[in-house]
Amino acid sequence: MSDLMNIDAGGCEPTARIDGMQHCRPTLSVGVVTYRSDESALYTTLDSLAEAIEHAIRTGALSGAEVVIVDNAASLRDATLLPLKRKEIPAKLVLAQQNLGYGGGQNLAFEGVQSDYHLVLNPDVFVGVDAIRNAIRWMDANPSAVLLAPDVCNLAGERSFLCRRMPSVFVLFLRGFAPRSVARVFRRSLAWHEMRDVVDGEHVVWDPPMVSGCFMLFRSTVYRALEGFDRRYFLYFEDYDLSLRAASQGRLAYVPHVRISHAGGGASRKGLRHILMFGRSALTFFRLHGWRA
Repeated sequence: MSDLMNIDAGGCEPTARIDGMQHCRPTLSVGVVTYRSDESALYTTLDSLAEAIEHAIRTGALSGAEVVIVDNAASLRDATLLPLKRKEIPAKLVLAQQNLGYGGGQNLAFEGVQSDYHLVLNPDVFVGVDAIRNAIRWMDANPSAVLLAPDVCNLAGERSFLCRRMPSVFVLFLRGFAPRSVARVFRRSLAWHEMRDVVDGEHVVWDPPMVSGCFMLFRSTVYRALEGFDRRYFLYFEDYDLSLRAASQGRLAYVPHVRISHAGGGASRKGLRHILMFGRSALTFFRLHGWRA
């Protein structure tokens, strides 16, 4: 699937003339990876995504879009695509032959895609109706940016901080495993890691060292040049690694008027298997990017 709502890959759909020059409306691809995801949450994600894409096209920010869902459990059916099909947004469901992990699934979703921008999206995100439009327009206006991170709230309406400074082993232990009562004792260390001294929900933050990745909007040329996610990470830390590598291609930015909600939770609340995967990925991350005590 690469027709992107029938816009020719070699051309573009023109917009109005701006500053005496004709500009082209870009195209978007979206990758969503699932593994036994809550189907009601996934439906909410795709429904909100469809609304946001339709809004971006209707307001002239996009000329077209396509969505690829990779199911690592091979259990979903085509009915999953209904929220997208209702809006006539091209969508494809890929049933993986084996569990590829999050990054591997996202790389599979990107195969064969021809787009100007590529969005890596979690299956438990609610996309604000103007989030896609605002994100695309901001990226169009800031060509030095290669990766955009949005403003995120959890389901209780509390801000989640996606911008991150390089973590220490101690900080990652607190984030992944410490009870909340213990984490509160070290809240200053956690706040420093999450850049709470900089992120205020009102101003763009340029060049955070890395970002957490429930919603990562890339220039497709950059995602392709980086060859996507590093498959040495099965789950956890693949977003940190990719955003660090993306910074070698251009600038990262947190853009607060791109707003989403995220229902994700920590590894310690998902059982022993996730704790082990978290630890294994942390070892890989520190081996590649340096240890910090």
